[in-house]
Amino acid sequence: MIVVAGARGMLGHDLMELYGSECRGVYHDEMDITSAISVERVLQDLRPKVVINAVAYTDVDGCETNQERAFQVNGEGVLHLARVTAEIGAKLVQISTDYVFDGSKGKPWHEDDRVNPLSVYGRSKLAGEENARFNPDHLIIRAQWLYGLHGKNFVETMLRLAKEKDELSVVHDQVGSPTWTVDLSRAIRALISNDCRGTYHAANGGSCSWCEFAAAIFAESGFDTVVKPITTSELGRPAPRPLYSVLDCEKLQRDTGYLPDSWRQALRNYLEARRP
Repeated sequence: MIVVAGARGMLGHDLMELYGSECRGVYHDEMDITSAISVERVLQDLRPKVVINAVAYTDVDGCETNQERAFQVNGEGVLHLARVTAEIGAKLVQISTDYVFDGSKGKPWHEDDRVNPLSVYGRSKLAGEENARFNPDHLIIRAQWLYGLHGKNFVETMLRLAKEKDELSVVHDQVGSPTWTVDLSRAIRALISNDCRGTYHAANGGSCSWCEFAAAIFAESGFDTVVKPITTSELGRPAPRPLYSVLDCEKLQRDTGYLPDSWRQALRNYLEARRP
């Protein structure tokens, strides 16, 4: 059995749909990962072969003012999962982020590149990576710029704003790979199916800025909204962001044979999937 912790979230929903009867969703009211007792009770009872942790405190700016909560969920909670999964002989799959990097490299990041998170969110997720390694049978998957059908995301925000405004200002100096959670779910399944261990990057192919992503959303959706490029400093958000966080996914393809679609094709697939 595969257990998906955080099954109500954007990624959790897609994992549940992808695995179907092979998996069991576990929700916060059933298992609180910040409680060692709760994790022990639920996982000792279920005794799964794999636990995918899709639980995270993802409010990047909110983490700056709620540091204790960020480390409880993104760091300590993973340690509880790692210890119990190791006890019962289960694989722990921990979902991490491009925010563990500082964005200074200027070319796609490899799994063994030096980590240097800029924000509380990034540091808390790095703590989660380190804690996941307490289980020798761990799989750490770094993803980025996620959007999906079951949660708030950049695509839906842009589509909503396009109905309200003729012009939008969007950051142009942050570059990454927008990733549909359906394609991330497929990558996770491919890695688990091939019994992969260690750290992997998983994202849709290619790269763009948030500004270019917004323009593509409008073009694919038939909106004439003008996108005005601005800098990260002009936006003035509380948490620092890595300016270049494209993830190299060659290791994923080499070890599983799975290559996610380009980000533009994934966007088209998403827009088609969301149509009634």
